[in-house]
Amino acid sequence: MFGYMWQYIYSTFFRCWLKWILRHLTGKCELKRIFDGPGGAKRTRMIEFSLECSKNKSLRSAVHCENDVDKSVADVMKEKKINEHKDVRFKTHLKVCLLQITGYKKLYLEVEDLRKQPYDSGNQKHEEQLMELWDLLKPKEKLKSRITKQWGDIGFQGDDPKTDFRGMGMLGLANLLYFSHHYTEEAFQVLSHSYHPKIGYSYAIVGINLTEMAYSLLRSGALKSQLYNLVSGSPQMQHFHQFFCYLIYEFDKFWFEEEPENIMHFNHFREKFHSKVTVLLSDPDTVLVLKSTKNH
Repeated sequence: MFGYMWQYIYSTFFRCWLKWILRHLTGKCELKRIFDGPGGAKRTRMIEFSLECSKNKSLRSAVHCENDVDKSVADVMKEKKINEHKDVRFKTHLKVCLLQITGYKKLYLEVEDLRKQPYDSGNQKHEEQLMELWDLLKPKEKLKSRITKQWGDIGFQGDDPKTDFRGMGMLGLANLLYFSHHYTEEAFQVLSHSYHPKIGYSYAIVGINLTEMAYSLLRSGALKSQLYNLVSGSPQMQHFHQFFCYLIYEFDKFWFEEEPENIMHFNHFREKFHSKVTVLLSDPDTVLVLKSTKNH
């Protein structure tokens, strides 16, 4: 509560005076001063905050431009009386920042759309993706039928996996499929660990649970530094999938390092892992990536 109050007081009163003083001392506007500093997520988040807090409508709308980033860059430079032909560096940096900021918003909407899309066993594409997941994880074993207890071998709860996707929709399947396709050896490793006789877990169910974690972090804005550092432009769906791959691989290591008594303690250790990841993401220089020898 105190933090929010201080942010309001600072944004409403002190910030304007501080900007005025610094502008007269340096001869530069706030945006130019930011671009003189370090790059990466620190820069982009400072630019985002500056534009969102601006009293100027053109500057505020720049972080919400959906398609024409170049026009927004031109509008900002016009309002700040910066010559776009003379200050190419400012123009380049601002465009990258706006691509990252607006790209994050677009990515969230794409992820949300996929999450809201239910698994439909009558949809051929959905069925093909599910079959592909089985083939990637169990290349030497054929399904005896579409509805079978064999699904339990890759961590689904029932005879028909469609019921397990209800929470995260097609997003859960898309993440599992991406991990299995682009990090096949790592997926085999995690799946094999899930068979542990004492502290094993349901591979697919945990993957869907971690999809919810990745989704929540994206929605809250906690992935901004991660994606701003990772992509010099608009983050795409593949970057969200890659973060999920990091989560599921690292959670597997975390689970066995913690040595829980049994699967009944999953929620406790899941929250502990979530806290660990949140701390890592709070570092403005963070880049959490699962490295693989396979090209993807």
